[in-house]
Amino acid sequence: MRIPVGFLCLFMMLALSGVSAQVADDCLNAIPICSNTPVNGGTSGYGIDDFNNAPNSGCLEPTITGYIESNSAWYRFRTGATGELGFNIGFDSSEDWDFALYKASDCAALGDPIRCNFFDNGDEDTYMGVGEDPTGNATNVQYEDWIQVAPGEDYYLLINNFSNSNSGFSIQFSGQIFVTNPNDALDCSIVNNLLGAPIAACDNETIILDATTTGALGYTWYSDTGSGFQVLVGETAATLSLTTSAMYRVQVAMPAPPNIISEVQVAFSIAPTTDPVMDEAVCVESGIYDLTQKDLEALGVQDPATHVVSYHSSLADATNGINALPKQYSVSSGTEVIYVRVSSLENPRCFDASEQFSLEGVITPDLTFDDAIFICENTTGEPIGEFFPNAQYTYVWDSGETTPSILVTQAGQYTLTVTNTTSGLNCTASRTVNVVVSEVPVISEVLINDIQTINTIEIVNEVVGNFEYQLDVGPFQPSSVFTEVSPGMHTVTINDLNGCGSVSETIIVVGFSTFFTPNGDGTNDFWHVIGIETLQEPVVQIYDRFGKLLIVMEEDYLGWDGTYNGSPVPASDYWFKVSYLDTNDQRVEAKYINNHFSLIR
Repeated sequence: MRIPVGFLCLFMMLALSGVSAQVADDCLNAIPICSNTPVNGGTSGYGIDDFNNAPNSGCLEPTITGYIESNSAWYRFRTGATGELGFNIGFDSSEDWDFALYKASDCAALGDPIRCNFFDNGDEDTYMGVGEDPTGNATNVQYEDWIQVAPGEDYYLLINNFSNSNSGFSIQFSGQIFVTNPNDALDCSIVNNLLGAPIAACDNETIILDATTTGALGYTWYSDTGSGFQVLVGETAATLSLTTSAMYRVQVAMPAPPNIISEVQVAFSIAPTTDPVMDEAVCVESGIYDLTQKDLEALGVQDPATHVVSYHSSLADATNGINALPKQYSVSSGTEVIYVRVSSLENPRCFDASEQFSLEGVITPDLTFDDAIFICENTTGEPIGEFFPNAQYTYVWDSGETTPSILVTQAGQYTLTVTNTTSGLNCTASRTVNVVVSEVPVISEVLINDIQTINTIEIVNEVVGNFEYQLDVGPFQPSSVFTEVSPGMHTVTINDLNGCGSVSETIIVVGFSTFFTPNGDGTNDFWHVIGIETLQEPVVQIYDRFGKLLIVMEEDYLGWDGTYNGSPVPASDYWFKVSYLDTNDQRVEAKYINNHFSLIR
């Protein structure tokens, strides 16, 4: 089973000791490094079995050779400072590489790796390591967590190709430690090669190789660009200035044998250039500006797959490659300068931070006026819209008006669009006001439930709206139902909460039996109205179904015995009305009381 290993960022060069491919396939010959390395010539074989036929080493398992190693390269480095450290191993996306990092100072006592990756490269990624994938691929399973280091710690790094052929790899160190300690994050004293470690350079710089040796009689320089080492005619000084990628060799003639021979790999990466970028203005409604919109503009004809564009708030940050702004950048109102850095993925030391652009945040109007309003019937007009306008904004209603506010007399929806035009950019916002006509309430009925000494009444309002209800001089309530209402005269009021008026009615609450049985047994022999004594000079009139008046009862009347002019009336339903004298001594008929009851024989 292939197992993932974590990843690391910033780039550093690896130093190799004198082998033509600058790769050591055994731990004992591990190449000491203290900086980034260029792409080497690849790996072939694994020398001796560094793990003594062990079944595994951390996540690493036997490969196609039957051993943990198949095509291996060993490096070692020593930390020179305290901080967070990582690295990126770059390779061709078609190849399958693994790695293990050991915190050890002796190949005979490597122990288990502290970071390890054995995942296959089914996703065809181009990096693995510790920290973060420099391409920004957060889902790359071939990366492990950063490591925290202290000065003087020794590490061995095994990089192994799982397949039979490969085109080599590069190593780039990363992490905060290279920001805080750019010159001594790694200890270069372990590099004992005369010409030093492999050099990853930029094509806009000149590299000087220094082979100065005390007592030397002379120097002969060679280069190999793929056809074997050739003498560099005329180069006989102790130093060599160069601008071309190749393997370089120096032979130092000494007074007594042997002469000194040293080799080093030097690879130049193309230094990026940043194309001019245009100033931008953006509406601040969302508060976010996508900086990646400027990537292609900054890159020009350069390949986005081999370059990284980052944005910074100062030239110093852009130059140092630190404190990159988030690509989804929060923009505030006003103008700020954004500095652009274009760097090479192959060698982050190769960059250009010469361009910048202005980013202006234009305020999008913030509309907070009421979006719902009630108007009364027959209103002369109610104002809606923005009552505190900005003189720099333009205002347009969907009804055609161009003022911040308008008067409305009809129900409907009214939309106001407000625009702030700055630097040729129109930032707009719209808000719709829903206007509703609020009608005066109308009491259509009062329902008296469970007629008894203490009653429940419900006021029926035939108008739909926003109302509150009151019984007599009690508090207003949102419910139209009142409980524990005593018999007698009451005033009910409906008030429109939108200020469009109120209505009051005087009602009479009385009780009555829904049936009676005048059969002379002493039970329910008389029908009467309960609570009528609370009224002034009340009168009860009883009718048959045809509207014929059968009897008129006043307050002191015992009740109706079911007769008309002394003769029993038939079993049936009968209706009644109640009247009384109001406060002006005028006889009025009680509203909402016109009920019926049953006579049962």
